Amino acid sequence: MGGCALGTWPRCASGPTAIRHDAVSRYVDVVAGIRGRSLGAVTHDVEQRVRDIQFPLEHHAEVLRASAERHEARLQVLSIAVAAAVGILLLLQAAFGSWRLATLVFLTLPLALVGGGLAALAFTRGGMTSLGSIAGFLAVLAIALRNGVLLIRQYQDLEQGGEEFGAGLVLRGAEQRAAPVALTALTVALGLLPLLWFGGIGGLDVVRPLAAVLLGGLVTSTAVGLVVLPFLYLQFAPRRRTDPSDLQPQLSSTP
Repeated sequence: MGGCALGTWPRCASGPTAIRHDAVSRYVDVVAGIRGRSLGAVTHDVEQRVRDIQFPLEHHAEVLRASAERHEARLQVLSIAVAAAVGILLLLQAAFGSWRLATLVFLTLPLALVGGGLAALAFTRGGMTSLGSIAGFLAVLAIALRNGVLLIRQYQDLEQGGEEFGAGLVLRGAEQRAAPVALTALTVALGLLPLLWFGGIGGLDVVRPLAAVLLGGLVTSTAVGLVVLPFLYLQFAPRRRTDPSDLQPQLSSTP
């Protein structure tokens, strides 16, 4: 702010160093910090005060509704997230045929994302809200869902094959799924390590958060899929009811 024309140094007056235009209208932005009150409440008070001010001809004041736009955007994102969560729960129920199993896998998903969140805070500047971090969380969520669905289906197949429900069944199913899950996580991690290492190069701002979140999420999603989910299945999974016809002895007649 402020400036003096050449030869007029004794008479200097403060004024804007740049004149901004919106179409043919000139405007000046007035900004202020807020402390101790919400943005919505302060915006409402400013609007009330501005209405009482008498401006010169062809001058007026506008209070930008940035807070309202951000609030609307957050509500929209929240509604989409809730709809996606409901859709995931319905798909899990359709895959397992059991609301208990669907809820069991659904509740383990936040645990699978913990590693991605910690990695985003440790290795990225944008935190968990950057575009790369969000893409990484979606990828981790897909991997965790895939591991959970395949593990539960493995348990169901073992039960349908006649194996009795118990610790032996859970351990056997986890052992059978351990190699594919660990190999998948290791392959993806080896491919992401160079992206995390060289992600600080200009132009790769999105790649590094994506790699960090995926690497951290792979650790926790693998642990959840091979340790936490089998334990929860053993504790809360519905027991398969035995068909009475299976208990009847089979009689064979000889001529």
